[in-house]
Amino acid sequence: MYHTWMRYFTPGPAHRKLGLVCLGVGLQHGTLPPVGPRTLDHHVAVVISAGNGWYRSPDGRDTPVTAPALIWLVPGIPHHYGPDPDTGWDESFVDFSGPATAPYTELGYIEPDRPVVPLAGTASVRAAVSRITRAARHGNPLLEVETGAAVHELLVALRRARADVGADGDPVLNALARDAFQPLSVAEHASRHGMTPAELRTAVRRGAGCSPKAYLLGIRLGRAKELLAATELPVATVARRVGYDDPAYFSRLFTRRVGMAPVRFREQQGRAVPGGWSHQIPDPEHPPTISAPSTRAL
Repeated sequence: MYHTWMRYFTPGPAHRKLGLVCLGVGLQHGTLPPVGPRTLDHHVAVVISAGNGWYRSPDGRDTPVTAPALIWLVPGIPHHYGPDPDTGWDESFVDFSGPATAPYTELGYIEPDRPVVPLAGTASVRAAVSRITRAARHGNPLLEVETGAAVHELLVALRRARADVGADGDPVLNALARDAFQPLSVAEHASRHGMTPAELRTAVRRGAGCSPKAYLLGIRLGRAKELLAATELPVATVARRVGYDDPAYFSRLFTRRVGMAPVRFREQQGRAVPGGWSHQIPDPEHPPTISAPSTRAL
């Protein structure tokens, strides 16, 4: 025996230009019948919050599904899955499509090669699904826009809920962040972790949604911005502190990535921050405050 509630809708072309559209949402629990084998032309996120079951890949291999877990169904890939016939499971699902699915896949938020993803919990995910179900009520004039926006939220919630991203962060990413300012190649970083460069690329893409080079670059440039904005260190010194022995190369890289030269960035930040520079580290218990401007006539 099982219970089910679902709604489907057809967003128009203008709504698809927003990047993501929700095509349907459903809540089910109990001894549900198996789904498939079938192939879809859109994406579905199936969230299992209780119970267990199985997922069968196109090559016939079965993968156990134990809650909390996510099942990714992607366009063009045959799938077949279902709950344990004796115990059943609780599931919620969201059908979606749109041009933004491509960059979300590239960033690792959608994982076609990993159809079954263990989750650390489903509270935030279920909250996003609940927003979709509320927006899907009959007569809501904002249905397509609200549900589409909630799909973006759902993908972020699913990314945060992955079991391989704990509260203390991914150990590989933490180690890369710690060593980011050392003049090491990606291969040397991989060797430090007892990994091949390919294994490191897979781990970083899974944890951060980008390549190791891009992850390290983001950390280096972020620190460079902090040093430029909060100190008067020469640009050459800033470059060396974030891992670049060649100041000219650092300046070119910074300009290309940030959109302005390091000196220009510092000038802009100096004008934007009231009170000038400070070489003191703020006390986290008593952070500095900026008073609101006076409204009295001058």
